[in-house]
Amino acid sequence: MSRRLAAAALALAALVPCAAWSADWPMFGGDASNRHHADLAQIDRGNVDRLRPAWIFQTGITGYFQAEPVIVEGVMYVSATGNHVAALDAKTGRVIWTYTHRARTEKIFGPPSNRGVAVSGGLVYEATMDGRVIALDAKTGRLVWDREAVRPEEGETETASALAAQLGDKPVQGSSRLGFKMPPLVAEGLVIVGVTGAGYGLHVEDAGGGLDGGSVVGIEGGYGRRGWLAAYDARTGEERWRWYVTKADGWEGDYRTTTPDGVPLHRDVAAEKAAAPRHAEAWRVGGGSLWMTPAFDPDLGLIYLGTGNPAPQNFGLTRPGDNLYTMSLVALDVRTGALRWHFQQVPHEEWGYDVASPPFLLDHATAEGSIKAVAQASKTGWIYVHDRVTGRLLARSEPVIAHKNLYAPPTLDGTVVSPGPLGAISWHPVAYDPVAARAFAQVRHGAATYTVKTVPAASGRPEIRYTETSEARGEPAFSTLTAVDLGAGGRIAWSVKAGSRLSGGTLSTSGGLVFSGEEDGHLDAHDARDGRILWRFQCGAGISGPPVTYTVDGRQYVAVAAGGSSFTKASGFGTGDALVVFSLPE
Repeated sequence: MSRRLAAAALALAALVPCAAWSADWPMFGGDASNRHHADLAQIDRGNVDRLRPAWIFQTGITGYFQAEPVIVEGVMYVSATGNHVAALDAKTGRVIWTYTHRARTEKIFGPPSNRGVAVSGGLVYEATMDGRVIALDAKTGRLVWDREAVRPEEGETETASALAAQLGDKPVQGSSRLGFKMPPLVAEGLVIVGVTGAGYGLHVEDAGGGLDGGSVVGIEGGYGRRGWLAAYDARTGEERWRWYVTKADGWEGDYRTTTPDGVPLHRDVAAEKAAAPRHAEAWRVGGGSLWMTPAFDPDLGLIYLGTGNPAPQNFGLTRPGDNLYTMSLVALDVRTGALRWHFQQVPHEEWGYDVASPPFLLDHATAEGSIKAVAQASKTGWIYVHDRVTGRLLARSEPVIAHKNLYAPPTLDGTVVSPGPLGAISWHPVAYDPVAARAFAQVRHGAATYTVKTVPAASGRPEIRYTETSEARGEPAFSTLTAVDLGAGGRIAWSVKAGSRLSGGTLSTSGGLVFSGEEDGHLDAHDARDGRILWRFQCGAGISGPPVTYTVDGRQYVAVAAGGSSFTKASGFGTGDALVVFSLPE
């Protein structure tokens, strides 16, 4: 990435006279609570219709731009496609420095996207697609240390070319390679980050990158990797601890027949127990990707994170048991990585319902008084609220989607299940307003058909069984921005249908606003009271990253990456390279 990376200032009048003060967005989520809420109100429901672009920064690299910017002391740090990083004057967009990342391998998991950096103690930290954790000097962009955490291709057990031949040369993408997508968390002198790619495996996609052509997301056998979260010394990059998602001793759990909140799982437990002796080592390739940044409670010394699906995805015959600790909200000791508690949302999961959205912290009102809590939005269609200390389930919201055949297993004839693997609520951050006690979530409504298929035995090769996931025909598919009142028993306060699929996550402010991006390129500002759209702007490419807000010299700005992703491209909307920053005119 060259110095020609453009920062185009759109002409504005002189700044509004006011006292010189700033409010940063110093880390992913705004602060360690992960609430994606800002106590800023200069831009409010009464003047947001006057919001205009203040400046635009173009990375020069088109596509898969999902990063959430970080703003510290008036400097914005943003990562681009390919793990390149830029430092910008947050007031004008002037380029201060750029860092060009040189990947050590092209064998990575998924597209070359990432979701942001962390800034602390004069260093900028990034976890990269090629399995490295790096630290840059915040003033110059100079590489300070570079730690190879994992080789993406190491331990790979399957090849795309082999599967393509077996499945009639359909287009095959993906593999069980490990890399990083999430912005790191810096806490207690540690840089904490987890891998993705553990539970994904090989899959067949249509030409547009979607599910229309079918997706092989679970192949019977030992395909997959073992997910993990690790902490690195913030000064040196030395690894301090590592926690593995799959439990070596007892990953089969209790063979639960319902979820912890009482929903039937439709499992054939007898068949699983009979198969268990043949698959005692399944945990070694058991999956459990980690998609988004943990929340952190410094008083308790605990971090909270969601874990991904077990491997092979959507195919549980070769991984009997509950598959601990996949599909869980977990609490870990920040200093040691020791597990304090877990809540497994879906034991023995077979539908792609990763616990992917970043958890957020809140004070939850109960009849016994306020309890320090952690909330987790789910692909299954609920928001769960837990006691931060014990993990006890305090509340579950009303469903944000209409369920259909929930937890019905894949079949030879095909089973239609709602939601499908894209959610309800996927990795996108949920904003939480602590004063209103409301969570604002981008919700995807849609069903998928899960079908068990086979590749016949041939030439000494045994029969291969796999699951194919496709979009369910004739089922409604749309997105809503939905407000959940966690202060009133989790009831749905309002829900408004979007013009296109929603993506990237939400931002709420004390100005009574909720900002939300659409895959058709619109950034929308909603009235937090009732969801009405008060302002929209076409950013020129699909939005698949979270918006943020901050102030410099007393002036409030809103920033969002407009670059799209594989899903926005598959939806027919463009990819781009622009970071668009808005403010009010004088």
